[in-house]
Amino acid sequence: MSSVNVLPLAIVMVAGPQILSSFFFATSERWKATSAAYVLGAILSISLVVTIAFLVIDGPVRQSTSSNTLDYVIVALLVVAMLNTYRTRNTAEPPKWMGKLTTATPRFSFRLGFLLLGVFPTDIITSVSVGAYLSTQNSPLTDAIPFILVTALLLALPALAVLALGKRAEERLPGIRDWMNDNSWIVNEAVLLLFIVIVLT
Repeated sequence: MSSVNVLPLAIVMVAGPQILSSFFFATSERWKATSAAYVLGAILSISLVVTIAFLVIDGPVRQSTSSNTLDYVIVALLVVAMLNTYRTRNTAEPPKWMGKLTTATPRFSFRLGFLLLGVFPTDIITSVSVGAYLSTQNSPLTDAIPFILVTALLLALPALAVLALGKRAEERLPGIRDWMNDNSWIVNEAVLLLFIVIVLT
């Protein structure tokens, strides 16, 4: 059940420059290599952060802190993520550096995936919350695997669309990208609020 509870947070992980980068990579000349490298970098960084959070909470922190206190800490982290999402909601245009992603190398896209999904404020808070939540629920670390895989799948969707639909996908992806850039923060807030309710009940 814990693994199912954290799945919605995969949406929070990709909303913003993370999924927008996927769209740019999917429309680049070397879209297969750059998209695959980007997703691989993301998987590694998410796995690392979730594992560290899980082990820290499961070890010294749980020995000196009550379960209720840990729940409140998780909720506090999620509230910070909600505030950050709201604060950055009016970024109507993608950052200018994203325009360069269409000519990026696989090595660069791997590093970007690792950094965006590993150290981006909302993402690191979300990954830490997932690891901490699984620990407080006495769930095994392996329960994080579905969360990581769903996040990876969401990041890969633009490339998978190009693979399946070819030119039709390339024509439609920019419009989808712009819509997500304008509206993803609303979905983010709803998912974070849902997880807060899950933690407190």
